[in-house]
Amino acid sequence: MLRNLRLHVEKDYSSMSQQAAEIFAAAVRANAITAAKTANPRPAYGFATGSTPVGMYKELILMHKSGNVNLSNITAFNLDEYYPISPTDPQSYRVFMRENLFDAVGTPPENTYIPDGQAKDPIAECAAYDEKISKAGGIYMQILGIGNNGHIGFNEPGASLMATTWHTPLAQATIDANARNFASVNDVPRHALTMGMHSIMMAKQILLLASGEGKAEILHKALCGPITTNVPASLLQLHNDVIIVADQAAARLL
Repeated sequence: MLRNLRLHVEKDYSSMSQQAAEIFAAAVRANAITAAKTANPRPAYGFATGSTPVGMYKELILMHKSGNVNLSNITAFNLDEYYPISPTDPQSYRVFMRENLFDAVGTPPENTYIPDGQAKDPIAECAAYDEKISKAGGIYMQILGIGNNGHIGFNEPGASLMATTWHTPLAQATIDANARNFASVNDVPRHALTMGMHSIMMAKQILLLASGEGKAEILHKALCGPITTNVPASLLQLHNDVIIVADQAAARLL
């Protein structure tokens, strides 16, 4: 395990979610103390969708409502969005984030940024999204999950990886895996807009979540194996501040 990777192994998914929420909330509280003294009074945070962070978001909602952390005034950027998809589609990531976090903690829509799944020019939308992140002062902490093949965001394994936010076709394996959220596999969008690897790696901190036996092998490859574009998450070994929170099942090979 490299020195820039800090590993927290928890008993189960519930404990993993609680620990991840505590780590994220601590970052928000620390920033709230110092933000007024900086040129960036409202630091930005990066969010991920999927089943893995849902438990963490539930814990953050409880912490927000109990007064342990204030999430109503953060700036939020999401990793990705399907393309094409309406922002009001139940399967859009905008709806996902509203239902699983933003509405419950009162984060204003104008403070939440998600790639426009209806953009007429997706290439221009991707460039504009990176510009918005830059104008916000960059992302302080980026939440990530990890796919069974090592993808993060919609950056799939390949001979090379895109650096900045980009318009990508979805791998068939990803389409098949995400079909569970749609009426049928034919309804899954075939493309997405996703932060590229450079966009992700520019975050000051990375918070990587992994849960379940099915993530054990790929988590080991990502953290302990060679750095390769065939395992996109392995590039996190090059980041200088990565926190991994995993349950015992996912961490059994570490």
